[in-house]
Amino acid sequence: MSETALPKDDSRPVLDAPVDAPVDEMPPPPPAAEQRRGNGLAIIALLLGAAGVAVGGWGVWQVRHLQANNQQQLSQVQALNDQAQNLKLNEERLSARLAQLPPADELEARSRLVIQLQGDQQRLNQRLETVLGASRKDWRLAEAEHLLRLASLRLSALQDISSAQALVQGADEILREQNDPGSFAAREQVAKTLIALRSTEQPDRTGLFLRLGALRDQVASLTELAPEYKDRGDSLLGLTADGDGASRWAQWWDQISRYIRIDFNADKNVRPLLAGQSLSQVRLALSLALEQAQWAALNGQPAVYSQVLDEARDILNGNFNPDNAQSKVMLEQVAELSVQPVTVVTPDMTGTLSAVQGYLERRNVNAEDSVKPLARPAANAAPEATP
Repeated sequence: MSETALPKDDSRPVLDAPVDAPVDEMPPPPPAAEQRRGNGLAIIALLLGAAGVAVGGWGVWQVRHLQANNQQQLSQVQALNDQAQNLKLNEERLSARLAQLPPADELEARSRLVIQLQGDQQRLNQRLETVLGASRKDWRLAEAEHLLRLASLRLSALQDISSAQALVQGADEILREQNDPGSFAAREQVAKTLIALRSTEQPDRTGLFLRLGALRDQVASLTELAPEYKDRGDSLLGLTADGDGASRWAQWWDQISRYIRIDFNADKNVRPLLAGQSLSQVRLALSLALEQAQWAALNGQPAVYSQVLDEARDILNGNFNPDNAQSKVMLEQVAELSVQPVTVVTPDMTGTLSAVQGYLERRNVNAEDSVKPLARPAANAAPEATP
């Protein structure tokens, strides 16, 4: 490509101008067509050069890519070799373990023994669950019997209707939870006891105790005893209030009338005036009577309760004026409290307790009959192999 194509016209001689020729002696420039042809050839040459460079670069990239792939493949081959070595080691270990295992017939015997043990364990678990479930029910039934015993004790000792009713209600709920047809008779007796308790009226012993205590607090304020003779009129035994002598006589009579009383109704009981130690003794006797009434009300002693209230009423009637408002109110309160009941006729729970105890005994007998020992393994079972 370094050679310049000559025109086809050979008629015109080619003149080689010397290098040192002057500018005026240079040949004339080629025509425009020939100049364009030369430029095109130069462009083609440049394009071909660029293509060659690109081809060379692509070839270098391919070589490097192949080298990287080769390196990666070598790494994979090395990893596969390591895995093969590990597999070989594992195979050797497994072979060593297999060599230590017992023979096939011994393994079969052991497998049969394991199956038998699993079956026995499953039956034992079922039996254990049954026994535990029965034990829980027995505990609950024993609790119901204990509640009935407590209710009977509360009725016999304290005559506490409300507490006994709550205890019997708890026992009935336990029997209902069992859902056992055999408990029908026991539940029937419990229901009868509940009806009897609900129809029995509970005496208000606490209220009686508090009311008697309030009356005891009022005993100290009973100061007005039998009425004194008082006359504030203008005349006294025919004497007028005129003059200093009459005035002094009236004052003297007013002082002496506190110790001397003239009663024109001789048929009535004349009570002496109380003062000082006598009044304190009467108050103390009345307070003690009311205190004994409180004790009798709390402990359900109707005989003692009525007796001490009668004594308190006699003390009020014999020593205090019944026309006085304070003593009159106390008399009315004592009379009202004396007719209040402090005891009740409690239901008999002997039949109920006996019915529940009989149900528990029958249930225990049935439970003992249903318990059977586990079946022993067959004699021809494979013996346990020794390792």
